Amino acid sequence: MNTESNPLENIEDWEDDLLRRYPESKDKKNEKDFRDYENSDRAAGVRAFYKLNHQYQCYDFVSEKEAKFLQFKQRKMSLWDAVDFLNTLVDDSDPDIELDQLQHLLQTSEAIRADGHPDWFVLTGFLHDMGKVLCLFGEPQWAVVGDTFPVGCSFSKKIVHSEYFDLNPDSSNPDFNTKYGIYSENCGLDQVKMSWGHDEYLYQILKDYLPQEALYMIRYHSFYAQHKEHAYDHLMNATDHKMFEWVKKFNPYDLYSKAPVPPDSKALRPYYEDLVSKYLPDTLNF
Repeated sequence: MNTESNPLENIEDWEDDLLRRYPESKDKKNEKDFRDYENSDRAAGVRAFYKLNHQYQCYDFVSEKEAKFLQFKQRKMSLWDAVDFLNTLVDDSDPDIELDQLQHLLQTSEAIRADGHPDWFVLTGFLHDMGKVLCLFGEPQWAVVGDTFPVGCSFSKKIVHSEYFDLNPDSSNPDFNTKYGIYSENCGLDQVKMSWGHDEYLYQILKDYLPQEALYMIRYHSFYAQHKEHAYDHLMNATDHKMFEWVKKFNPYDLYSKAPVPPDSKALRPYYEDLVSKYLPDTLNF
């Protein structure tokens, strides 16, 4: 792996950093529960990751990625083939919880199911990270995972490691470096171009198949500057605010459902096969 363009030892390190920033409760933010990122090699990797992400995720870059990937010509496969494909994304480092990608997805979805939520919510938990197949299409880590944010307007100081946006060409572009940039007040997020990654990619693949609430969860689950920091209220409309209640409801399952006991994927597969067939076609274009 090219460490210059892929500085994370483990693609999940950015999510571990989220746990440091947004602990499940204040009581749990201690060295016992979370690794000390500020003094670890992983901290350096996360900083290098966000430096690349914030330097290169500009409006033109996002437009180029949309033009390339939203033709959906990379691969045609069933959802289960996509799961198997994603499982070839092997982490060679020593993560806290050594689970494959399928088990990570099942931990989220099973936590949602245990709380009695609708089946489309369960399916959303199962699907939400499938866009990470972008890594297997040759995309660098910083163009697949990480906090997402709008492009085409000024970058909020509330975005993690916002200091690195000084390296982004949009920061010196007068069309893009004001509060609203190319947008208008409360225009709605459907009018706003977001940084490129697994969230937007999967949303575009699934947008014709799932309820609006599910699509918001998929599209904006990494938009921490808004659903945790409320940095972009000025771009959101009434529908966005209503739908973000679902994004916030989903977030704890995404961040805090991981546990060292792996789910029994073989036993669970029949349930998820039925659930997938209820909502999705036999094959999808990636």
